[in-house]
Amino acid sequence: MSQTKKFASQADLEEKKVTFSQISEHAWAYTAEGDPNTGIIIGDDAVLVADTQATPAMAADVIRRIREVTDKPIKYVVLTHYHAVRVLGASAYKPEHILASQDTYDLIVERGEQDKASEIGRFPRLFAGVETVPPGMTWPTMTFTGKMTVWLGKLEVQLLQLGRGHTKGDTVVWLPGEKALLSGDLVEFGATPYAGDAYFKDWPQTLNNLAALQPKALVPGRGAALTTPEDVAKGLTETRDFISDVWTHVSEGAKAGKDLNTVYKETFAMLKPKYGHWVIFDHCMPFDVTRCYDEATKYTDPRIWTAERDVEMWKTLEG
Repeated sequence: MSQTKKFASQADLEEKKVTFSQISEHAWAYTAEGDPNTGIIIGDDAVLVADTQATPAMAADVIRRIREVTDKPIKYVVLTHYHAVRVLGASAYKPEHILASQDTYDLIVERGEQDKASEIGRFPRLFAGVETVPPGMTWPTMTFTGKMTVWLGKLEVQLLQLGRGHTKGDTVVWLPGEKALLSGDLVEFGATPYAGDAYFKDWPQTLNNLAALQPKALVPGRGAALTTPEDVAKGLTETRDFISDVWTHVSEGAKAGKDLNTVYKETFAMLKPKYGHWVIFDHCMPFDVTRCYDEATKYTDPRIWTAERDVEMWKTLEG
């Protein structure tokens, strides 16, 4: 590992090519070579958008793509979880409702401001046009626990909490009629899962719960849209393998009494040959291992990341 590795993704300045593609009769994917994805459902009388992009300026490109295929109003925005890079573009859509799990709402109350400052510091490129973000938080207008059904005319859209993983509030958007799933960051494809706010022990079972739906198409949080059952299974398996591998190496190191710095270096070295080619591997690993070490030792729930804690952790592990 280089001693001069830049903090988080501050060295990531290369623009990515956007793809806007249809994955089922009513579902579309806005993807950008490993940058955060947006999922779109175009119903009979309205549009639902899941994960908004990081700023209204960036969301404008999603809206432009939607308008190339429909003029139906964008009535709903779904927050699959609370992270700033997913939610701060919401105002651009001018939705009637912003939907989220009650757990996600609670996390915004608890740590939204700190997360906003933290993420903007980590991802300069992903917050293009940050001055267009309204002051304060993006607040859900409706919340649910477990399951909520939204009807877009005759199209049934289910919002489901299938377990904790990426965060405690994770929500997926499910079209039961065509078996299409918008997973948020519970599933990644060719991109390293960020697990700084994760529940490592729960995440693999939550992925099993997603698999039980038998999705035929899936928009992951990052990476290409998955348009066959085989690709969906691969995305689920690879995400599960990564989370399990991190947990195995970190928990064994913690059990052996090794400190975080030692466990980080050993885990990084063990996982890099298998996962090092994935997008944002170097960015995610310090956060992932720190959270995993916390969970394996004394913190059942994730500690709040502040901009100051980010930098302190990075200096400790990468300095």
